[in-house]
Amino acid sequence: MAKRRIYTAPGSQVVEISTGTARLEKVDGEVDSYILHVNGVPSSSITLSEPTRLDFEYLDWMSRIIDVQFAAGPLRAVHIGAAGCALARAIHAQRPGSKQTAIDIDPLLLDYSRTWFDLPRAPGLALRAGDGTVEAEKFRPDTLDVLIRDAFDHDSVPPALQTSVFFTTCARILKDSGVYIANVPDAGDHRVLRAELELLNSAFDHVAAAAEPGILKGRRRGNVVVIASNSPLHVHELDRSLRTAATMATFLTGQALKSRLGL
Repeated sequence: MAKRRIYTAPGSQVVEISTGTARLEKVDGEVDSYILHVNGVPSSSITLSEPTRLDFEYLDWMSRIIDVQFAAGPLRAVHIGAAGCALARAIHAQRPGSKQTAIDIDPLLLDYSRTWFDLPRAPGLALRAGDGTVEAEKFRPDTLDVLIRDAFDHDSVPPALQTSVFFTTCARILKDSGVYIANVPDAGDHRVLRAELELLNSAFDHVAAAAEPGILKGRRRGNVVVIASNSPLHVHELDRSLRTAATMATFLTGQALKSRLGL
């Protein structure tokens, strides 16, 4: 029997990348867990021996959304904003046979992530350097099951990834049953979140959001996960799954979402 290859990333270090710097930080007390910081912002949490472990709560919520919306089996998924490819690693492990593409504006960051985290190769996971808005246009209509946007310029989403043109492209390349999932930073005033949801409502038939209650109530800043699809969302199942997550999330859609955010 062939021996299982054991892969170990290097210890903590800082490297130059195309857009600035990346810092790989070894987690104290963990055998093979790392936090990847991109330009000072924590961008991925990776445990090499546990690809399905998602320590960032919003990534856990995204994974739960995918599990609720899709039956077991392989998916065609695209990630705009790759960093360490934490969610892509989880999908690869949970759904063998999936074909994924991870897009990032920084080619050197992709090279380091491939080296540090021993990422799957194409067609399991293809890494593509480029602008997310440009690369999204290259996918054929009605071909993707999941499109995840988790791209940042420091602590903000690049404006080109929050336009009606981009969201229309996303709706076009997703299957009718496909789901768009995005990480939206919310400062507490919901200004950016409201603007994105309003544009998504013009591109998709069904839109929802999930976050910790304090964030949705405007008490503090944090991550909001936005969901959009042209097929009905499994509302009750999503609500149940997100409420039982390690970090509980409130799920809002329809009139409840509009009332909470003043849409």
